[in-house]
Amino acid sequence: MSQSQLQTVSVSVSVGPLSPADVVAVARHGATVELSEESLAAMATSRKVIEALVDDDVPHYGVSTGFGALATKQIPVDLRTQLQRSLIRSHAASSGAEVDREVIRGLMLNRLSTMATGRTGVRPLVAQAYAGILNAGITPIVGEYGSLGCSGDLAPLAHCALALMGEGQVRDKHGELVAAADALAAAGLEPVELREKEGLALINGTDGMLGMLIMASADLHRLLKTADLAAAMSIEGLLGTDAVLAEDLHALRPHPGQIAAAANMRTILAGSTLIEEQKHGQHRFTRVQDAYSLRCAPQVHGAARATLAHVESVAGYELSSAVDNPVVTVDGRVESNGNFHGAPVGYALDFLAIAVADLASMSERRTDRFLDTARSHGLNAFLADDPGVDSGHMIAQYTQAGIVSELKRLANPASVDSIPSSAMQEDHVSMGWSAGLKLRRALDGLTRVLAVELLTSARALDMRDGGVESSKSAPAVTAVRREIRTVVAGPGTDRYLSPEIEAVRMLVDSGVLLDAAEQAAGSALI
Repeated sequence: MSQSQLQTVSVSVSVGPLSPADVVAVARHGATVELSEESLAAMATSRKVIEALVDDDVPHYGVSTGFGALATKQIPVDLRTQLQRSLIRSHAASSGAEVDREVIRGLMLNRLSTMATGRTGVRPLVAQAYAGILNAGITPIVGEYGSLGCSGDLAPLAHCALALMGEGQVRDKHGELVAAADALAAAGLEPVELREKEGLALINGTDGMLGMLIMASADLHRLLKTADLAAAMSIEGLLGTDAVLAEDLHALRPHPGQIAAAANMRTILAGSTLIEEQKHGQHRFTRVQDAYSLRCAPQVHGAARATLAHVESVAGYELSSAVDNPVVTVDGRVESNGNFHGAPVGYALDFLAIAVADLASMSERRTDRFLDTARSHGLNAFLADDPGVDSGHMIAQYTQAGIVSELKRLANPASVDSIPSSAMQEDHVSMGWSAGLKLRRALDGLTRVLAVELLTSARALDMRDGGVESSKSAPAVTAVRREIRTVVAGPGTDRYLSPEIEAVRMLVDSGVLLDAAEQAAGSALI
């Protein structure tokens, strides 16, 4: 589905779970949302439960008490509107660089979904106003620091609730920085005065980290197939063997992800003259075995796929959840709980960062082999046109190495670093928000590392066979080389290299190279 088509899609938010595709459509592509009649009825029913407690002499957390370590203080009825307003203002305390628009839209959609279950006790009009902000393209300003991933993504969600109240700063649909009150007025929306429980219901969820997990998973599906493509091109360009990709070999260790990666690589290399020449012709394969970075690519890429499968199961459970504290149960009780703890999502985010770092590390090792005359099997040193006068891709590999080194640091789990807060009431936190932000940076790094490998392997293959028009590559690889040559010239004397790396990064990011490979192969990659 194209972006223009996605922008016309309306995602229905009801009492049941959203799909990952729903989250991506709204967060990343600007799809609108609509609340179902079932969800409006469920919210109206649970709101009656909250309103029945307003005059109760027994304290109820979030309804008639303070918050966190201040939960022991009962608040008089005439101060409870101020209580909700004060909660949001005080908790909108983020700092640092502005968080990406898609992260905030994902966060808001996930919070809206929880409201729509009817388990939070908010009035329907609160959810309708929240949906109105999303549909108007208004994005609250949130700094990267502020969430500990426990009691929910408190600070980020509080900034969104602040905008709902007509306070704080936002970006409008054009990306302009404006006051929230002005943005609401321009969109024909009224600020909401929050009542009992509603402030807490707007901030007590794992919505930001969940949105980042879902978008990261979508990105990694594309990047895993791109890694298969890059590895296959490197095997061809380094005159390796495809014998290790045989289906019966991988059936001996039947991890589904490994089998999928090997199948993709066989599809990409099918019909390669260079591979055939290694079996029967002038480049006959005489090495006993290829290096691990070539031979074991399906195993490593498969392990990353297994990690992704686990992560997506976690995301599925979270999408089916109503995360709030307290919650209004189906039978009408209002109960405190610990479902806001972000550990399940935080662990999953950290787990993905490990897999991302390893994918990039293997890619960098394959690239390095092209540049070393002792391992490149006949290519010029550093793929330079005139080695010594020219440096070729020497420093492109440095760039990869620098990224891979950072990815190893980013793979250090955020979720092991709990730090107590709120006067020791919140004495164990998940740091899932931080795990999400660092995973986003890691995925950007992997994209760049794969782009350098693809750029390098395309150059090496051009040096082997004289260019795309005389290509000895497999049809799928030839199509990818041709696509790269639309944005980067073929081998020659040294040029300004940074724009070429960026141009191929954009091809990787857009999925254009995968589309070209699949079309030429006549088969979709898995």
